[in-house]
Amino acid sequence: MRAITIPKFGDYSVLSLREVPVPEPGPMEVTIDVAYAGVNYAEVLFRKGVVPDLPLPFVPGIEVSGTVRAVGAGVTDLRVGQPVAALTIVGGGGYAEVAKAPRALVIPLDETAVSRLGLAAAAAFPSNATTAHMVISDVARMRQGETVLVHAAAGGVGSLIGQTARKLGAGLVIGTVGSPAKLEYARSLGYDYVFLRDQYEAAVSEVTGGQGPDIVVDPVGGKLRREAVRMLKPFGRLIAMGNASAEDDVSQPINELWFTSKAVLGFNLRQISEVVPGRVAEAARKALRLAADGDIRIDVTDVLGLREAGEAHRRIEAGITTGKLVLSMER
Repeated sequence: MRAITIPKFGDYSVLSLREVPVPEPGPMEVTIDVAYAGVNYAEVLFRKGVVPDLPLPFVPGIEVSGTVRAVGAGVTDLRVGQPVAALTIVGGGGYAEVAKAPRALVIPLDETAVSRLGLAAAAAFPSNATTAHMVISDVARMRQGETVLVHAAAGGVGSLIGQTARKLGAGLVIGTVGSPAKLEYARSLGYDYVFLRDQYEAAVSEVTGGQGPDIVVDPVGGKLRREAVRMLKPFGRLIAMGNASAEDDVSQPINELWFTSKAVLGFNLRQISEVVPGRVAEAARKALRLAADGDIRIDVTDVLGLREAGEAHRRIEAGITTGKLVLSMER
């Protein structure tokens, strides 16, 4: 089968289209004939060698949609040919014509989901929509009426965190973006306010009456982390879930959190998927229902061919994408 591989760590040009063996399912595993694979910043980190102990050559890709190809021993509730979406985040392998995933992380797609979303959007929800749901409900434990600030509001995951917070009862949802070109797009996602990241602090203070947000979700990193703790209300929570800025890590005195009654929490979907896959699957099913019912919008802004994976990575790293890019196996 055809697959995109990482033969060595480096920039997007190292991604290589090659013929590799078709994976076979082991016990409680499923193989999937892939229709579409989502493209995420996480795969950029794999390619750069940021993720430790990654065996090379490696097939990246943390989410797919398609149909069941084969099931391993113990899998009795899926049938060959059934439409599914899946998180392939534990072992990778999504950028390929056939992918393998644990049964717990394979989400059946009913007729409503297929007809309303389509398989392209179904490949774009397992990572980002599941992350959004878990960040707001499981990690931040948002209460009704709270104010949520989301950095990178126009990106694949940011575009869904704001919508999910709104649907789950946030009172005020604020986003920041890195360039003026993304302002209008982010506003179309239902944010109450969207500001440029280089001038957002005063604006957020104004629209919150000087109180600041209850929750800040930060996939960007760097100085935004330091600013977030300062801005939060008492009992406020900063959720660290990425480092798209590639800046050095920041330190946070624990005593400062003690004195100000604030919290810093982390979320890593790959680690959680390894440790408690059932909990991830539960969140994925809830996110899928929100999407199928039209309560959140899964926005696929471009579909590229498998051999264009390098171009997809280039766009993500350049910060010029909005919504979600997916790779089609047919193009």
